[in-house]
Amino acid sequence: MRKLYLYLLASALISIVVLGWLLDTLSQQAEPAEDAFAWQAKLLYGVTNQSASIPETLRAAYMEQVSKDFDLPITYSSGDSLALPVELKNQMMQPEGLLLEDDIGYYLLKSAPSLAPDYLELRLEKPPEQYDSDVFLTLAFYAGICTFMWVILAPLARRLAVLVSAAKQFASGDLSARIEVNHFTYIKDLELTFNRMANQIEKLLAENKLMASSLSHDIRTPVACLRFGFDAAFEEDDIEQVHALMHRMEKDLDQMEDMLASYLSFATLEQKSHLLKFTPTQLDTYIGNVVEQMAPKLAKKQINASVSVPASLQLAADPHWLARAISNLLSNACDFANKQIIVSAQQLDHQIEIRVEDDGPGIEEENWAKVFNPFFQEQGHRNRAGKSYGLGLAIVAKVVDWHHGQASVSRSELLGGAKFTLTFSCKAPRNSVKTD
Repeated sequence: MRKLYLYLLASALISIVVLGWLLDTLSQQAEPAEDAFAWQAKLLYGVTNQSASIPETLRAAYMEQVSKDFDLPITYSSGDSLALPVELKNQMMQPEGLLLEDDIGYYLLKSAPSLAPDYLELRLEKPPEQYDSDVFLTLAFYAGICTFMWVILAPLARRLAVLVSAAKQFASGDLSARIEVNHFTYIKDLELTFNRMANQIEKLLAENKLMASSLSHDIRTPVACLRFGFDAAFEEDDIEQVHALMHRMEKDLDQMEDMLASYLSFATLEQKSHLLKFTPTQLDTYIGNVVEQMAPKLAKKQINASVSVPASLQLAADPHWLARAISNLLSNACDFANKQIIVSAQQLDHQIEIRVEDDGPGIEEENWAKVFNPFFQEQGHRNRAGKSYGLGLAIVAKVVDWHHGQASVSRSELLGGAKFTLTFSCKAPRNSVKTD
């Protein structure tokens, strides 16, 4: 939008300056009244000098004769009857004389030192009225401003029409509707925001659809077990067998509660993205603390976890959610590792990579692009981790996305198992800092 503001301001200033200069130039070309009567002023100047050499008693008759000879309304008047300020009377002594205007028209007054206080008066007709140029220039001025505004706003109107069309397509159910961003558009930020919003909505709808289908599929097993348990309990006469069936149904209910809690937690995860608070984090101490928190599970599995992080390495991140992502990777590694897990971090150019590697069976290469999808589990790994619903790595991918990073998986060159890599920028973008 800044580009739009600058273009509007620049066009307004340019139109005002250019059209104002044009108006001033044309107005200066208009001929003033003094220039319209230049030859009459010269004639009256000569007649005044001539009459000054004539005796005073003969001047009036001389002027009558001159008026007849030149067919001009020239009269000789006494200065005692002229009520003018001294400045104007002095103007009458100048070669161009004094030009005055009344209801009838113009009249030119001229005197000379030898003629004062008397003066000569030449009645002048008004020149033919010309077209009022001020009205024309005013209309041209506003028309020019409107033209400049149209040149600037026409592309904006077209881009807004494209935005409206894409919004209507999206609202009608076409979730693939996007705006092809033009580098010359004034509303590039708005168009990019619309595309990000559409991507986010499409992603959320896809996740909700996937969650609904996965939940409806996964919950059938405990529901069927409950149904079988109830039927068996109603038909069983042995009280001990009934208690055993009730105990098994309680486990099925616990499994359903855990499943629903996991699904609801993931469904509401996006609502927590605005709570991110980015702070500089010393990664060696931070990752060491996260690994230490996983020590009970590592000890139970008899797995050795080593940490290799440079002491000076820092990352601007949200401490809570980054720990959630790393602990999910560690928990996943514990479920599949045999004896060894390595957690490392290093800076490459302007990026920081955090890696979690294990010596387990790894992940098949054809599943590397799917492993971060919600509810995805490899067929050979299903139910290995007990209460696992394929959401841990999806949460990792979402947290990394909040940090404007990228999560990937490959095979570990050191241990031969899976290697998960979290890639972040060295500094979090300013517009990514979110507060509650």
